[in-house]
Amino acid sequence: MNEELLLSINNLSVNFRGTEGVVHAVKNLSLEIARGETIGIVGESGSGKSVSSLAIMGLLPPQGEIASGSILFRKKNNATTELETLSEHQYQKLRGNEISMIFQEPMTSLNPVHTCGNQVAEVLMLHNRLNTQQAKKETLFLFEQVLLPRPEHIFKSYPHQLSGGQKQRVMIAMAIACKPQLLIADEPTTALDVTVQQTILDLLIKLQQEYKMGMLFITHDLGVVSQIAHKVLVMYKGDVVEQGNVHQIFHHPQHPYTRGLLACKPPLDSRPKKLLTVVDFLNHPEKKIEVKLISREERQNEHSLLYNGTPLLQVEKLTTRFVSKSGFIKPVTHIVKAVDEVSFNVFKGETLGLVGESGCGKSTLGRSILRLIEPQHGKVLFNGTNILELNAKQMQQYRRKMQLIFQDPFSSLNPKITVGEAIAEPMIVHKLVKNKQEVQNKVISLLERVGLSSAHYNRYPHEFSGGQRQRIGIARTLAVEPEFIICDESVSALDVSVQAQVLNLLNELKTEFKLTYIFISHDLSVVKYMCNNIIVMQKGKIVEMGEADSLYQKPQSPYTQTLISAIPTGYS
Repeated sequence: MNEELLLSINNLSVNFRGTEGVVHAVKNLSLEIARGETIGIVGESGSGKSVSSLAIMGLLPPQGEIASGSILFRKKNNATTELETLSEHQYQKLRGNEISMIFQEPMTSLNPVHTCGNQVAEVLMLHNRLNTQQAKKETLFLFEQVLLPRPEHIFKSYPHQLSGGQKQRVMIAMAIACKPQLLIADEPTTALDVTVQQTILDLLIKLQQEYKMGMLFITHDLGVVSQIAHKVLVMYKGDVVEQGNVHQIFHHPQHPYTRGLLACKPPLDSRPKKLLTVVDFLNHPEKKIEVKLISREERQNEHSLLYNGTPLLQVEKLTTRFVSKSGFIKPVTHIVKAVDEVSFNVFKGETLGLVGESGCGKSTLGRSILRLIEPQHGKVLFNGTNILELNAKQMQQYRRKMQLIFQDPFSSLNPKITVGEAIAEPMIVHKLVKNKQEVQNKVISLLERVGLSSAHYNRYPHEFSGGQRQRIGIARTLAVEPEFIICDESVSALDVSVQAQVLNLLNELKTEFKLTYIFISHDLSVVKYMCNNIIVMQKGKIVEMGEADSLYQKPQSPYTQTLISAIPTGYS
């Protein structure tokens, strides 16, 4: 093994045994990582990229096994060891000490019953044999290194008390606590705000240079990997279909799957009538795919028709406050204005974007409009009626017309009932169907319209992928024939290719069913593509609003400028 090499994987194959036979999750994977080098692995969910990292860490689930191949790792004492031959006891000495991993979802990786500080300190006491005081001092130093505000406060805080970006930084502090040789980062920025994402990427680059770590960076976002990796491997259904340096992969992609991944992200410099998907490239590998663009004149004509009508929704000085208390002896009351005197209009047939970082108030605003959270002040006029003045019975009728597509469809679907029953439920509640046969026919029609089939009717939510569950959520929303839908971060956790499919579907449904959307997201590139106008929120207030293209090209607010500058736009 070359002296500079930290990790050498040779023809690694990983299988999973299940009720339906053997699944070949990773097939003949080979890669090398040197000190100070970052290798990026990209691909959609199910491509085998995360399974590869779990094999390196010795964390494969019981049904998984390394079928063939070797994983050679150079330890701190320069001895080379074959990881696949280690016992669990030997692996425990290695994990966290010489090889560390940052997991995708810090909330499920951090222990909710222990403070963040104690969880990091535990790693230091276990591997570096520090006492409690020494471990606390080192943990506070690590918190400073990962740019956490008020390290003493974070040390005493529990995971649920921190933001997503702060929890991710605690995970990074834990991962680098013992100055590992190799750091594996598995989707460390997925679903984070673009500004927080950029901060995390900058932080990882800085820490890698400081500790001379090798890094394996796993993501489905090619824009992100272009900023951090030296070499890139593209995985599809367990196979490495393409590999090379960043310039080769991004400027001269050879495989149709790679070309598809690059093409399906909403472009910032044009407006396609329909986003390309990976399927387009896999179905026509040799064909040059033409993209039809919406011209400036077409967009202007659309807007002149759109904004000549009467607003469907008028929001006037809407204010939503949250009250909390802290302290036992002398409780102190804290009032947070999550939505602070917000006013705007939404016209029939419009898609209005709400964008901003986590905590800016955009989701609270959406829920306040639907009265899922009761605002304290203001008006919400829907077709001229102030729905804030309606009683519960009157409001039920309006709930039919005003619907919400959730960010996480899995948590919004009842795991105990089939998707057919879930889609039928709102139709039955609102008495939109006469008998069981009509219910079934309508549900199957909706399933087929969102790209599923009648065969999915009797399946349960856990049997579907994330993209399929999002389609089920959309079908359930359409079941009551709404006029107005709020899409709350409804594509933020999806692979870029699945995201493109869902965005295309939302646009098709908007035209077909004459829908009006408020589209909430932290991803400005997605919002710019989907929306006619955009509202930018910060700390509960609107800091800027305007036509989507104009706002992106000439942002007036410094905050909007910061959001736009943090979008991963390309590669050199």
